[in-house]
Amino acid sequence: MAANPLEGIKVLDVTRILSGPYCTMMLGDLGADVIKIEAPGGSDETRKWGPPYLEGESAYYLSANRNKKGLTLNLKSEEGKSIFLQMVRDADIVVQNFRVGTMEKLGLGYQDLVKENPRIIYCSISGFGQTGRYKSLPGFDHLIQAMSGLMSITGEPDGEPMKLGIPISDLLASLYSVIGILSALQTRNQTGEGQEIDISLLDSQISMLANVASNYLSSGKRPGRYGNQHPNIVPYQVFNASDGKMVVTIGTDQQFKKLCNILDDPALASDPRFINNTQRLANREELIETIDTLFAKKSTYEWFELMQEAGVPCGPINSIDQIFEDPIVLEREMLCEMPHPTIGTFKYVGSPLKFSKTQVEYKQPPPLVGEHTSQILNELGFTEKDIKELIEKKII
Repeated sequence: MAANPLEGIKVLDVTRILSGPYCTMMLGDLGADVIKIEAPGGSDETRKWGPPYLEGESAYYLSANRNKKGLTLNLKSEEGKSIFLQMVRDADIVVQNFRVGTMEKLGLGYQDLVKENPRIIYCSISGFGQTGRYKSLPGFDHLIQAMSGLMSITGEPDGEPMKLGIPISDLLASLYSVIGILSALQTRNQTGEGQEIDISLLDSQISMLANVASNYLSSGKRPGRYGNQHPNIVPYQVFNASDGKMVVTIGTDQQFKKLCNILDDPALASDPRFINNTQRLANREELIETIDTLFAKKSTYEWFELMQEAGVPCGPINSIDQIFEDPIVLEREMLCEMPHPTIGTFKYVGSPLKFSKTQVEYKQPPPLVGEHTSQILNELGFTEKDIKELIEKKII
C-alpha cells in the first residue's frame, strides 16, 4: 500500500466548532500532520456542546477532531504569536474560521504569514466571505440555511420552512475548503507559491441549490416546497406500505413500467396521463393517489425485495440506530472504533474515501485540551524549563 495522500503536509488548525474542524479532520484522514491550536484551557466551544459526554468529552467535539495533535497557545500574547509564526515557517497550510478581521488584528492574517513563508496556503472560512457587505456578520448554519433559500424549499408544501437535520451549510463549506486546499497544493507544485482561499458558508450553500436554482433561473418561477416529493420527477417520494413508510425514486420511463408491473397494474404505464415523466408531472396528484393505494397491499420488506430484484430504486426509511446495524455499514468500514486516553474506546463514523493504492488511516483520537503541547514545543527546540515558564505566564 502506498503512503497516505497528504503524508508530509503540515496543517495549523486555528478553527473551532464544525466548518473548520471538519475540514482539517479530512486533511488528517488523508495523512496530513494536523495541529489543533486552542487558547490555554481550551477554546473550541463544541467541547461543551453536550450531552452526550464520554468521560468529559462531548460527542459533538469527537465527531470532527480525530487525526490531530492538540496544542494550547495564547495568540493574543507576543510570545504566543512568535511561537505561531515559528510554526508557520515550517507549515504548508493554515485553516482559520474566526470572524472576518480577527486574525489580521492579531497580526496573523495571510499578508502577515506570507512574509514568513511564501509557500503557505491560507484557508479562511466564514459565514459570508472575506469581502462584501455582510462580511462582518457571524455565520451560523441555521442562519445560512435560511438566507441561502434552502429552508424555503424544505418542508411540506403547506407547512413552515424547515432546516435539514444536520448542519449542512457547515459541512459543505468544509468540503469546499478541502477542495480549495488540494487545488492550491497542486498549484503550488507548479508555481512554488501558496495563496489565500476564501470560503463562505453562504456561497457554498447557494452553489448546492443545483437543479432548483437552475429551474428558477430558466423559468423565473419561484420554487416552492415539495415535502418528500421531487420538483422534476414523478413518482419520486415517500409511500405508505402496509407496515411503514418507504422511498421509491423512479428516474426513467422504463423504471416506471417495471414499477407498474410490480404493483400488478401494468396498464398504468400506457395510460396517456402517465406515459412519460412530463405527463406524470402534469398529473402528479392522480398518479400518487392511485399507486399509494397499491403500496398499502404489501409490507416494506416485501416491496423492497420485489423492487431490488427488478432493478427499481426503493428503500426503507432507516432510523439512525438502524443504519448503524446495517451490514453494509460494516462492510464499507463506515462504523469504526478507536482507543482514547480517557474514554477507553469510542465509536465514530469513518471516511467515505476509498482508494485502490493509497489509504485513509485513523491514527490519533480527538486530542484532549493541549494534549501534545510539550511534544510540539520540544520539536520546535523548547526545553522543559522554557515550557514551564510559558505555562506560568499563561502563554500555553
